Amino acid sequence: MDYKKLVTYFVFLVLIILPFMLLPATAAPGRIGGMEVYCGSRCRGRCAKAGFQDRCIKYCGICCRQCKCVPSGTFGNKHQCPCYRDKLSSKGKPKCP
Repeated sequence: MDYKKLVTYFVFLVLIILPFMLLPATAAPGRIGGMEVYCGSRCRGRCAKAGFQDRCIKYCGICCRQCKCVPSGTFGNKHQCPCYRDKLSSKGKPKCP
């Protein structure tokens, strides 16, 4: 195989494979950047003073992904996010920390 054919073959392969390598980054904006980063940082701030931080961050993350907001501060201020405020557990207690 001569050099020109080899280069053409290589360029062709790169053009075929490159879009598939970029596809996951463009197909899942919520996972890369987006809400995951927003919810993670907001929930870490919200749960900074919680006694059980891992549980607080877990439930805060669930509520944030569903409501797309997290109240400011470490306690209270739930009026800023009505969806977050109104979510209840199966026992009828507030689900979101």
